[in-house]
Amino acid sequence: MKNIICLFKNIFLVTLLSTYMSQSKAQYTLQGKIIDMHQKPVECASIYLEPALQNTISNNEGKYVFSNLSKGNYKIHIAALGYLKMEREIKINKDTAIIFTLQESPTFTKEVVVSGSMYPVSKTESPIPIEVYQHNFFQGNPSNNLFEALQNVNGIRPQVNCNVCGTGNIRINGLEGPYTMVLIDGMPIVSGLATVYGLSGIPTSLIERVEIVRGAGSTLYGSEAVAGVINVITKNPDTSPKYSIEAFSSTWQDANMDIGINKKITNHTCNLFSLNYFHHQRIHDKNKDNFTDIPLQHRIALVDKITFQNKTHEEVFTLLGRYIYEDRWGGQTQWHKQLRGTDSIYGESIYTRRAELIGNLYIPHLKNKVKLQFSSTYHYQNSAYGTVLFIARQDIHFVQLVYQNRFKKHFLTTGACYRHTFYDDNTWATQKDRNSFLLNAPILTYLPGIFIQDEYKRNLRHTLLIGIRYDFHHQHKHIISPRVAYKWTSVNKKHTIRAHTGNGFRVVNIFMEEHAALTGSRVLVIDPQLKPEISWTAQTQYTYKNYLQDRHFFTFDINAFYTYFTNKIIPDYSNPDKIIYDNLQGYAVSRGINTAFNIVLDNGFSSNLGFTLLDVYSIRNQQKQRPLLTESYSTVWSIRYQHNKYGFTVDYTGNLYGPMKMPLLGPLDSRPLYSPIWTLQNVQFSKEWEIIKGHVELFVGIKNLLNYVPPVYSITRPHDPFDKNVIFDAEGNVVPTPDNPQAYTFDTSYVFASNQGRRFFFGLRYIW
Repeated sequence: MKNIICLFKNIFLVTLLSTYMSQSKAQYTLQGKIIDMHQKPVECASIYLEPALQNTISNNEGKYVFSNLSKGNYKIHIAALGYLKMEREIKINKDTAIIFTLQESPTFTKEVVVSGSMYPVSKTESPIPIEVYQHNFFQGNPSNNLFEALQNVNGIRPQVNCNVCGTGNIRINGLEGPYTMVLIDGMPIVSGLATVYGLSGIPTSLIERVEIVRGAGSTLYGSEAVAGVINVITKNPDTSPKYSIEAFSSTWQDANMDIGINKKITNHTCNLFSLNYFHHQRIHDKNKDNFTDIPLQHRIALVDKITFQNKTHEEVFTLLGRYIYEDRWGGQTQWHKQLRGTDSIYGESIYTRRAELIGNLYIPHLKNKVKLQFSSTYHYQNSAYGTVLFIARQDIHFVQLVYQNRFKKHFLTTGACYRHTFYDDNTWATQKDRNSFLLNAPILTYLPGIFIQDEYKRNLRHTLLIGIRYDFHHQHKHIISPRVAYKWTSVNKKHTIRAHTGNGFRVVNIFMEEHAALTGSRVLVIDPQLKPEISWTAQTQYTYKNYLQDRHFFTFDINAFYTYFTNKIIPDYSNPDKIIYDNLQGYAVSRGINTAFNIVLDNGFSSNLGFTLLDVYSIRNQQKQRPLLTESYSTVWSIRYQHNKYGFTVDYTGNLYGPMKMPLLGPLDSRPLYSPIWTLQNVQFSKEWEIIKGHVELFVGIKNLLNYVPPVYSITRPHDPFDKNVIFDAEGNVVPTPDNPQAYTFDTSYVFASNQGRRFFFGLRYIW
């Protein structure tokens, strides 16, 4: 009996020990959902669990799952674009399901777009193809202005137009800068005279996001929206941090500083004040041509934005004011301001003053169906290009009344607008001959218009958009711009097809757009009977979006476009002494393909790769001609690795451009007709620390990693910038001489990239 009792006792102990061991090694599951404050799922949220060292990504329903977890205490980290980071202690002793609710970030916003249809809509729901770049995208390669920040956007190239003063414009799909409309908060602010230097006056610290619409957008936005629309959405005072400071500098001894102060005046009124200051006064001449490699600049920009809300905290009125002052110069390294406008030492000196006012008012008692938008800009430029003095002023006043309402499956947008432009300068373009006396005659442009657009959503899979616009130009009379767009989405929402066609028009003012007419020695010749350009654009986009094993996020886009121009105005540089502008007696085409790959992995790695193939040409006298300064292909990339546990990030960004046809000075010009393949690459390392009232971030890196700079012969005859030793014949043509066998004159138009070489940068961000 005693042996039997001992046997049962041993069996009981073994069973108890086995049970304990099995329970201690039990594997549990943690699953649940990530939602926002509106109970909507948050997709592509990065979720990290320690000490298990497991990562995952929420799927399109916001769901996540962790398997094979042991019993114990864990810490979960959740991060998603547009939301505040979350850290939470949890305990696992059984299979557990937890729903986490994220709060919207005061710094970033979700991908809500307004450019395609003039009202807020999710990017995935828009029938118009739109690209959205959030503020943190530009932080991967910090820049002091919008012009430089866009260099890593697929299909967009910031084009430097002058080797001396650094002026530039933004090209979309191979079309010149004047074909791109730049908006600030939906208002046509940067146009005309401001396209020359105004783009460098938009600091990236002001940007909440940038929306890009490719193709004709004249139906909603009027003239200039031919290649596309770039809409800069500024930060919202209601969601911006209370204080923010960002400062960075580089080994080229330039310095940039941004200060933001957000103050809640009342329960329904918020005010955001922003200061941007850029300073670069160090002369660099690394290519030894006795000219500054990049212009010296001194710029200050002040921004004040105020929002008013109603009792339900809906925004009813927004007012933004901005003032910019810039002093820049470039030229021979021994130039100084006392020599401005003289012919002893060459320099290009530009003073710019600019003021803007933008307002957006929802009419009370109409349930946000009617809004009044207005903007007013003042732009003054006092320039000296060698001995050529150019003083100009442009005022643009714009007002627009928009009505929007939903009727069952239709969403109607209609409105009326009026744009008034005043332009005056010191050239013959604003002079009239009256009885042998030259009188000043500023150019006044009146452009009223009306538009209507209907978005018909048959169901969740099919959307059709139809719109038309009518403008009356006081010189060119009636202008009609229609467009049609269609979107199809698969049942599983993985596949989307968009098709879009539309008409665009552009009225040209050469002096507002052609900087080459003022620098160098070429003479500008303009056909007095210039007609407005007309274009038709068609494009198709296919998007594939998927979650791989509910852990990795992947998208693929391919966009094919075709634009046909009539009356296209093309600058002719074939004469070495002239720039001739007239309407093309033929037609022009811009066509190509954009592709983009975007992948986000649960280990903190993400990448965005874009490739553009271009075929841009014109047909003149049955001969095909390739335009100047237009690449046949380009690629851009942004690669990021973010370590959630230690809070550091590595960014690798860059671009590569194919050969471009360059403007030569005649048959004796020995420089290559095409530029080489060239690339700009950048690396940044950043580390973030959480503090009591916010967070601080330190970043360091290298710009132009491979130290690529254009060839030294980009400027011809830099030793004789006033052509004092150039021989001309009776017709004004250059005569070759032993001192000048290539028949050169001083010229700065052979430019395709910045002369700024490799530089190290470092900076600090502090937000609380």
